[in-house]
Amino acid sequence: MTNAPDTAEEFKLLDRYWRAANYLSVGQIYLMNNPLLREPLRPEHIKPRLLGHWGTTPGLNFIYAHLNRIIRQRDLDMIYICGPGHGGPGMVANTWLEGSYSEIYPQISEDATGMQRLFKQFSFPGGIPSHAAPETPGSINEGGELGYSLSHAFGAVFDYPDLIAACVIGDGEAETGPLSSSWHGIKFLNAARDGAVLPILHLNGYKIANPTLTGRSSDEDLHQLFSGYGYEPLFVCGHEPEKMHRQMAEALDNAFDKIRDYQRRARNGDTPETIPRWPMIILRSPKGWTGPKTVDGKKVEGFWRAHQVPVSSCRENDEHRQILEQWMRSYQPDDLFDKQGKLKPELRALAPQGEKRMGASPYANGGRLRRELDTPDIYEFAVDVTTPGEKQVQSTEVLGQYLRAIFQRNQDNFRLFGPDETASNRLSDVFDVTSRTWMEEVKPYDEQLARDGRVMEILSEHQCQGWLEGYLLTGRHGLFNCYEAFIHIIDSMFNQHAKWLKVTRKLPWREPVSSLNYLLSSHVWRQDHNGYSHQDPGFIDHVANKKADIVRIYLPPDANTLLWTGDHCLKTWDRINVIVAGKQPEPQWLTMDQAIKHCEAGLGIWSWAGTEQPGDEPDVVMACAGDVPTMETLAAVDLLKTHLPELKVRVVNVVDLMTLQTQDQHPHGMEDAEFDRIFTGDKPVIFAFHGYPNLIHRLTYLRNNHRNFHVRGFMEEGTTTTPFDMTVMNELDRYHLAQGAIQRIPALAGKADAILDELAEKIAEHHRYVREYGEDLPEVRNWKWPSQQGSSDAPE
Repeated sequence: MTNAPDTAEEFKLLDRYWRAANYLSVGQIYLMNNPLLREPLRPEHIKPRLLGHWGTTPGLNFIYAHLNRIIRQRDLDMIYICGPGHGGPGMVANTWLEGSYSEIYPQISEDATGMQRLFKQFSFPGGIPSHAAPETPGSINEGGELGYSLSHAFGAVFDYPDLIAACVIGDGEAETGPLSSSWHGIKFLNAARDGAVLPILHLNGYKIANPTLTGRSSDEDLHQLFSGYGYEPLFVCGHEPEKMHRQMAEALDNAFDKIRDYQRRARNGDTPETIPRWPMIILRSPKGWTGPKTVDGKKVEGFWRAHQVPVSSCRENDEHRQILEQWMRSYQPDDLFDKQGKLKPELRALAPQGEKRMGASPYANGGRLRRELDTPDIYEFAVDVTTPGEKQVQSTEVLGQYLRAIFQRNQDNFRLFGPDETASNRLSDVFDVTSRTWMEEVKPYDEQLARDGRVMEILSEHQCQGWLEGYLLTGRHGLFNCYEAFIHIIDSMFNQHAKWLKVTRKLPWREPVSSLNYLLSSHVWRQDHNGYSHQDPGFIDHVANKKADIVRIYLPPDANTLLWTGDHCLKTWDRINVIVAGKQPEPQWLTMDQAIKHCEAGLGIWSWAGTEQPGDEPDVVMACAGDVPTMETLAAVDLLKTHLPELKVRVVNVVDLMTLQTQDQHPHGMEDAEFDRIFTGDKPVIFAFHGYPNLIHRLTYLRNNHRNFHVRGFMEEGTTTTPFDMTVMNELDRYHLAQGAIQRIPALAGKADAILDELAEKIAEHHRYVREYGEDLPEVRNWKWPSQQGSSDAPE
């Protein structure tokens, strides 16, 4: 079937629309006034500081114009994902031409006045960025960093059978690691229930100052490469507009015929044994296409000099200003816009209507489509705790039972993402109701693989993050589970998503999207066979740097607190929630009622664990955040009870890390008076922390008693060793914690030397034992928190 324009007049209209987009793009980079060139260009019409990127923009405009045609002819739902970093001028120009920009920003009206404002705001103080940003209608992909466009595209179409994601990948972007692995997305795409991705690899040959690898590759090599990935490449190559328009129209019709055929067959039950060869387009066009050929005798079009601002010094240099004016007039603005500056009617008719416009698609404003997650009652999965510390349970396994119910209740609205670690992190119960998504061959002996699976596993943290971001930004819910040490791989992707959320908070037209939720397990304190390479708790430091409105960090100490935290995080929006929880059997401390009360407060006194009496001031506060630090703190308190029963010890547990900050620093911050009541105003606080100690000091530096906070955490000491030995090496173990408490109580000076010597000998004995036998001392392995009177009392 062919729907390409078949008359010269239709191609002329398409070319004029493209010229209009190019004209608006150049105007955004250069002009402050005189938007329609109704008078000769003067220095004061030009911005004093020229910023922006022209090189990729004409190709992006070319693609947008042709996608508009295919949307109109086939009545498609499509979003445009702009991978080339600074293609902002084109994205803004096209949404202004189709009318979606002015609907959102009425002051940027569809006339000469609006055009002047459109030009001036671009890369201007108080204006808009030079890339496709949250402010850009139709965008779900932050263009400020390369590499994530294709993973976002696949994430966007999962569970949306009617959606097409047209994803433009720049040839510079194609060199990045995240993009290189994202081609495998078609091996997780089910044509029966998902939409489709059309990758468009845009080869203009150059990055900022160098050739690109794919740009210099031959067509034959590229065909073999992408055929190997499983695609059918369709080439559109050249520089003559008339020929290129015909090639592009034919390629798009061919591609969408194939997509429609694959989907029709899959949805009719005709499932092929092999993955369909999904089409992709390889577009070769000159960098800076239709711009100046040379400037100052040096090559510009088709070379890296076209990357940013091809003609500089236009305010000061008459010759440069003349080149700019000739360049802009070559697009014939009077042929494109009427006397009022409006796009001429015959051109406006080329854009789709209403929500079919890519700048107005609800899929690109995912909060408009977001449905609340259907969640079960967490009491259904609660661990029965009668005596604190008596029962040993794998907390993440309990969360897995909860997630199993989430999958049952949300058949097309929730997915679990992870790099081959779902089972390792003890979430295997989800496989009772779903499988891993897998479109490749399934062997008879394979387990938990299915085409309709909803657990997304690929050994690429980049793809898990990118898929989840695309899934969330188009209106759904998800969770990313990962080994704690290796979540750092996506540090930069986290940065970009956090920035996206920060900006969207100030855009009333952007509806809230579901939060990005991380579950980090296999954490630093329990790496029995992996060793030092798997020991790094620093992601939470990285997260804590971001705006307080956006980030949350939770360290639930047991299964019931983990259940509350997971349930809470999955119900939030416009946040990034980080949950750190161990997967190994560990003591269970709180009933569900206690856990809810504790988690809602964020931190609190565990009165049942300390030795102070009601109304007493403690001699020392033993604080903890994290499951292993909690266990070691209570073991240290056990030692203090044994050696110094007269000592008044207060135990404080922190589950919401951001409560440590003041209220003016974070919305979860605890009031100063309450913080002082819990941590006291002058008593030593021995704080056992899951991560690097400095983070606690950063969070509490404004608190009155900060000078008395003594934090023990990971000090970059590790190897392949026992779990308890890890705490000893980093002085987070019960012996060091008890030592720290005794040493910092002035009243005990000189009176507890024998106890300190005994504790020091315990540490030395442990080291000798581990080095000889390779395991913990029996009394360490078998330690249990002693039964307490009043243990059923809820913590404060």
